[in-house]
Amino acid sequence: MANHLETLIAQYYDWKGWVVRKNVKVGRRERGGYAGELDVVVYDPATGKVIHYEPSTDATTWEKRAAKYERKFKMGREYIYKEVLPWLKPDCELEQIAVFFRVPQHRRVFQGAKVISIDELVKMIRDDIQKRGRVGKNAIPEQYDLLRTIQLLVCGYVKPC
Repeated sequence: MANHLETLIAQYYDWKGWVVRKNVKVGRRERGGYAGELDVVVYDPATGKVIHYEPSTDATTWEKRAAKYERKFKMGREYIYKEVLPWLKPDCELEQIAVFFRVPQHRRVFQGAKVISIDELVKMIRDDIQKRGRVGKNAIPEQYDLLRTIQLLVCGYVKPC
């Protein structure tokens, strides 16, 4: 089951017109099961860019995260072009991003991926939604309930907050 961060990321990129794949099992094993799961993979058809997100609210140490995220991002590099977005050529730009609740400056790159905080992710989304304006004049479609809630909080319905 997807967590709220995965859902927020997926809704945001779908709203922007990107192709979105969420909670994709990859690496089917001969005796059953899969090698793992990729949380959110998005593809921008306009630019050809692919972003692989692995958001987490875990409170484990960076040392304990190391093996898990090394494996997740390696799986992403191995399976995104084979199984998740097989119509793409493997030379498309791939950015991998881990999202954690707190990110010290010396951890901006981790296991070969960019690292951002949850606050930075939400700010990026909020800033983009804010450009949309008030809900009463330019509502985000209702299928994006998380984004519309942010729009309501940031922009208001009739009058700005």
